[in-house]
Amino acid sequence: MPETLEILFGSKLRARLLRFFVLNPSQRYDTKTISEKIKMERKSMRADLNALEKIEIITSEKLKGKKLYMVNEEFPYYLELQALFVKSNIYPHCSEVKKFNSLGKVKLLVLSGIFMDKNKSRLDLLLVGDDISRSKVREYISNIEAEIGREIHYMQLSLEQFDYRLEMMDRFITEFLSDSHVTIVNKIPRLTQMVKEFNG
Repeated sequence: MPETLEILFGSKLRARLLRFFVLNPSQRYDTKTISEKIKMERKSMRADLNALEKIEIITSEKLKGKKLYMVNEEFPYYLELQALFVKSNIYPHCSEVKKFNSLGKVKLLVLSGIFMDKNKSRLDLLLVGDDISRSKVREYISNIEAEIGREIHYMQLSLEQFDYRLEMMDRFITEFLSDSHVTIVNKIPRLTQMVKEFNG
């Protein structure tokens, strides 16, 4: 067991790799896809893949000449690892989220879904603001996905778009704000009162 634990958490990169597999069960990935998802170089990743395969936390098979990897859900500590990684994704443990404040005129940043251990939420992150680069937002989202090992469902709106949706009582927005969430930034004064009305 000590050797197994040493191999499991041998480095930051290995922990990221392990998180990715544990939180995406029943999926098979080749090294190119894994590398893109978790932002690791394929060369440096191979040794970690071999180590994890050695202790049978991941398995592999060949399909059409490609080696595909997947998590072994029968691994003795699989459920414990899953619980650990899910808990570590809950805000404020996710360090990349804090970087959104540097994007520009952010008026609202709200987290829910996987950041609150709610896997079935239709939206994980809502960002409202003006003059915010969509490509930069996508880059930040990609970094968060690499950190937490899961796909992020997010919505980016201008303040005008958000105001319009509020005025129309857009069901998607009102349900999101009525559900449990964490507000990281709120520079829309009337919003707090409106959320109370949604819940009232």
